[in-house]
Amino acid sequence: MIRPSSTDKIAGSDFRLPKAGPQGSAQDRAEQQPQATSVQYGIRRPIVAGNWKMHGTRSENARLIDEIISRYPADPAPECIVCPPYVYLQEVGRLLRDSAVLLGAQDVCADAQGAFTGEVSATMLKDVGCQYVIVGHSERRLHYGESDQLVARKFAAAHAKGLMPILCVGEQLADREAGRTREVVARQLDAVLELCGVQTLASAVVAYEPVWAIGTGRNASPEQVQEVHAFIRGRIAAQDATIAGATRILYGGSVKASNAAELLAMPDVDGGLIGGASLKADEFLAILAVAGSR
Repeated sequence: MIRPSSTDKIAGSDFRLPKAGPQGSAQDRAEQQPQATSVQYGIRRPIVAGNWKMHGTRSENARLIDEIISRYPADPAPECIVCPPYVYLQEVGRLLRDSAVLLGAQDVCADAQGAFTGEVSATMLKDVGCQYVIVGHSERRLHYGESDQLVARKFAAAHAKGLMPILCVGEQLADREAGRTREVVARQLDAVLELCGVQTLASAVVAYEPVWAIGTGRNASPEQVQEVHAFIRGRIAAQDATIAGATRILYGGSVKASNAAELLAMPDVDGGLIGGASLKADEFLAILAVAGSR
């Protein structure tokens, strides 16, 4: 279901996260902005995006796509995206032809072309039919050392070629326990805003993925998720309230069929970036059904 308009005001928020750090710190600066449970917005169609990570074979992919397409919820449906590994993009794109399911990639090179062995450009992704691309996923930041600045360049490269970036932001466990959630999320978001400008978010998606709640057995409560989503929307609203109200913010912290309803019921949660559950047709379709009922 397409979310209806909201008239909640930024100033009316009771958003709180633990405070830490001295006066004048980055944490304090992150707090000095309008904070929201939601801003006035028009229509935000939910998104359910499956990040397959490094999983799948040609036969497994074909079976999964066949089940998704054949059982994809009827209108009003959420936007459905699948993001297979690079080597399967073109073939999965062919399988998706004439369906309502969209194709996305898991990463993109910050450079347009050249001697960058192993990299894949935004132009190449467009050429094989991608419409979306994930940038700044926590696994890229953590395991491959991607900085906020590099992620911002990848966002810019994708945007310049007409791809819809899914910008991932989120804190690690040590950050949350130290009260640095807002500081980290603000820093990651601001790197893109400073390089690309807030107007680029009019054709982008943000995904909040608390690293400490992904595959660890620990879960963020729906209220914790809403608090950070509201913070993200409020930070965008500080530069442009209209864009903030229209920006779709997904949750990417181990969303499953069993917890999707309570997470997607939050007013600033506009869908999910789904990991392991996107590899199981029944799980993924159940999440799609929940998103379509909101």
